Amino acid sequence: MSSQPTDPPAARFWNVEDVPGLDFDPFMEQALAQDTLDRVRLPHGEGEAWLAAKYEDVKFATCDPRLSRQALVGRDVTRLAPHFIPLDDAVGFADPPQHTRLRKTVSKVFTTRRIAQLRPRAEEIANRLLDGMERSGPPADLMEHLNTPFSLAGMSELMGVPEEDWPKMADWTREVISAGIGRDISERAKKEIGEYFDALATERRESPRDDLLSHMAKAEREGELSRGELVAFAVLMQISGMNSVRFNSANMVYLLLTHPEQHARLRSEPELLPQAIEELLRFIPHRNAVGMARVATEDIQHGRVTIRRGEPVYASYLAANRDPDRFTDPHTLDFDRDFNPHLAFGNGPHYCVGASLARMESEVMLRALLDRFPGLRLAVPPEELRWRRGELIRGPQELPVTW
Repeated sequence: MSSQPTDPPAARFWNVEDVPGLDFDPFMEQALAQDTLDRVRLPHGEGEAWLAAKYEDVKFATCDPRLSRQALVGRDVTRLAPHFIPLDDAVGFADPPQHTRLRKTVSKVFTTRRIAQLRPRAEEIANRLLDGMERSGPPADLMEHLNTPFSLAGMSELMGVPEEDWPKMADWTREVISAGIGRDISERAKKEIGEYFDALATERRESPRDDLLSHMAKAEREGELSRGELVAFAVLMQISGMNSVRFNSANMVYLLLTHPEQHARLRSEPELLPQAIEELLRFIPHRNAVGMARVATEDIQHGRVTIRRGEPVYASYLAANRDPDRFTDPHTLDFDRDFNPHLAFGNGPHYCVGASLARMESEVMLRALLDRFPGLRLAVPPEELRWRRGELIRGPQELPVTW
């Protein structure tokens, strides 16, 4: 890439029209064709922003310490959602070293050993849910019988949310991530789920259990994080942990059922499943547009563009995962792609702390489904499926299947 400075390109309006099914957003395709950072405006907020779409540009945008998440707080930057998802004290708004301190409070829960300990319980939940689906008989909505209750149970149990409160947790998380129900409802839900975790953390300080919230309450007691940081972290973990697995796993099933050759391979080659999940993670466009921006704390020269102090920069992991300069035949779902450095869980300091849990839960769900229902297929033609519209996270509203 040439380093000769040029005038910034004209901003394009990313209206984020509904893209059918799991089709790749044409706007991202155009951004990948640029030889430099793009300029965009999104439906909410003010001004314009830079967009990093190519793989190496995304790595720059997510690792350069001059691009700050903390500087985003209080800024009404152009964005997809009418509101910010995390609370202001959340780890998503933090920069190192504060970000490093916050992540340490939960990183012990996501070690390889701990995830292995959680697997038998995850398998038990998946099999119990599939027992119920089998008793109900076909056709069945897989979202209702497996993907939603499994992801809700897995994250809620890890956090320490009592089972009787899971329905409330499901409603709150749905309202917080919705871009279409209005800012007031989403902000109220965010406030209520924060108050819930505040009260539950107080209980766990007095009566700790073997759950993530008790671990965080211990860290608070020892002065490693404040109550505001604890609550914000808990809310973010519950919302993102539940919904990412819920919709990504449903998208994985949809892709398998619409790619019969890959579906057949996983039935006949069960050892291929972990590698297949990595390719599914790379391939799935799991959200609309982009997530949270970063703000330049000083002027930055990157290639031929100058990012001015105070300007927001977005990084598109989805676009980077389809960059032809990094992946051969990027729009092909290829389970033989053994070297797969995808960015589905992010990059840099904000790499998803729960990535290993999400991988394990996806593997457990798919393995249980493939073993129990080898003849699984969609109960309706693919074009009749209803997809989430006007939302931050993409996925089917229902996933009717038969066997």
